[in-house]
Amino acid sequence: MDFCSLPLPHLLAAFAGLLLASALWSSIRWRRRSRGLPLPPGPPRLPIVGNLFNHPRTARRLAYHELSSRYGDVLYFKVLGSSIVVLDSARAVKEFLEKKPANSSDRVQNPMIELSGSNLNLGFLPYGQWWRRHRRAFWQHFNREASTMYWPAQRDVVHQFLGKLLRDSSRLMEHVRYTSSGAIMKVVYDIDAADEDDRYIAALEAALEGPIQSLVPGTFLVDFLPFLRYIPTWFPGATSQRLFAKWQAAAETLKNLPYDHVEAAMKASEEAPRSIIGKLITQITAYERRTRLEEEEIAKNIGAVSLEAGSDTTTHTLLAIFPAMAMHPRVLKKAQAELDAVVGPDRLPDFSDQESLVYVNAVVKELLRWHSVLPLGIPHCTMEDDTLDGYFVPAGTVILTNVWACMRDPEMYEEPEEFRPERFIRDGKLDPTVRDPATIAFGFGRRICPGRYFAQAGLFITIASLLHVFDITPALDDQGRPIQLEHGMTEGLTAQPDDLRCTIKPRSTQAEALILAHARSTSGHLTRDNEV
Repeated sequence: MDFCSLPLPHLLAAFAGLLLASALWSSIRWRRRSRGLPLPPGPPRLPIVGNLFNHPRTARRLAYHELSSRYGDVLYFKVLGSSIVVLDSARAVKEFLEKKPANSSDRVQNPMIELSGSNLNLGFLPYGQWWRRHRRAFWQHFNREASTMYWPAQRDVVHQFLGKLLRDSSRLMEHVRYTSSGAIMKVVYDIDAADEDDRYIAALEAALEGPIQSLVPGTFLVDFLPFLRYIPTWFPGATSQRLFAKWQAAAETLKNLPYDHVEAAMKASEEAPRSIIGKLITQITAYERRTRLEEEEIAKNIGAVSLEAGSDTTTHTLLAIFPAMAMHPRVLKKAQAELDAVVGPDRLPDFSDQESLVYVNAVVKELLRWHSVLPLGIPHCTMEDDTLDGYFVPAGTVILTNVWACMRDPEMYEEPEEFRPERFIRDGKLDPTVRDPATIAFGFGRRICPGRYFAQAGLFITIASLLHVFDITPALDDQGRPIQLEHGMTEGLTAQPDDLRCTIKPRSTQAEALILAHARSTSGHLTRDNEV
């Protein structure tokens, strides 16, 4: 039959029949695949574009939580063919990510992972053999036992931090960044960060810019329209492309700059390497060429991710202790009373004091809960079709965890908006029946943060030392009255407190002398401005 000779009405009827048959076949396949289960509830979707116009773009943790009051704690969005499920409660997270880790351990492989320079970051690698090799290499140096070897380095950097804060508290953010970056840089590369204009910390901050700004799915339209990545940098209006090129170059610099430093130092010295990267380089030299190249790539990648993960989230969490204490003087005084009783006025806290500092440990836990540094976690991705609460979750679905909402779940934490460390204490001891916020803050399932023991040790020794020697109060306004601080958070993959207007002063002349003595013993050059 010659279809070209058919009358137009017959051609249109045939075309409509084909479309109907195709739609019917797709519907049958979908019902078989979903076993007749519905998708999770969520805002209404338009044909083709889905939730493109009503998917939250700003203050997402708040927007998702508000939507959950209408649709439940499992939300579904579809944007230009991409499925997104938001888990808005600890219950939903447990049911899916913790009970089904085998199917929820993959990562989203959207274009922004590569465009931000994060495609070789352990935290974003797809689940598989390459990820396992990276995690195995990382875990051998950061497991619970191995992390205790780094306590002296962490303690020394904290002592330097106290001296910097005493000398100039107006540079609070810079000092906190130095503390977080300096400890991990010393451990991983045996590099002592310079007081100012350190090129390694500068490289780290440049490399962090891309992930922080771009890795929440949907921030850039290229996540849903991948062809946009191929627009050339010279094309009018292609500002994003130039930004992507800058981020990728920064990621390469961070991966190679400190690694090359360690390699050069090892060639110039016969001493056994003390750093993690130095030890890995020693191991790599014994491999055959192909394996050696692969292991070198792994070593560079885990070195860079150690700096990124160990610095950014820790920095933002530590920054939050300042408004937390300024806003809650009762908590500060209670922590200081415990420190005075356990540690005394003649020394700084050490890791050996941790078990006895019950209230200080509770302050650290409450800080992790009160300030969700990764408010939406790092997105997971399903590898196969699955179900949750009687709903169908297709393979390839992006799984977002509203960590901020989980930390404010009233079923776990009574009066969640209050900063109240006492919630974690019963009969003078930490209460094991109250969920430790660290089990939420550091991720879920097989993707739980492998550097969590190092991070938690750093938080404890920094906060305990800080509260032992400093008073933290709200800054004063022009009339000399304390300002009203508010706990707000910046937007992005990680969140820092957006109100740091605090006054930071030593508790006493004895505390000041203690700070200076320990700062000098670890750095040899930290003094008060009037002593220079």
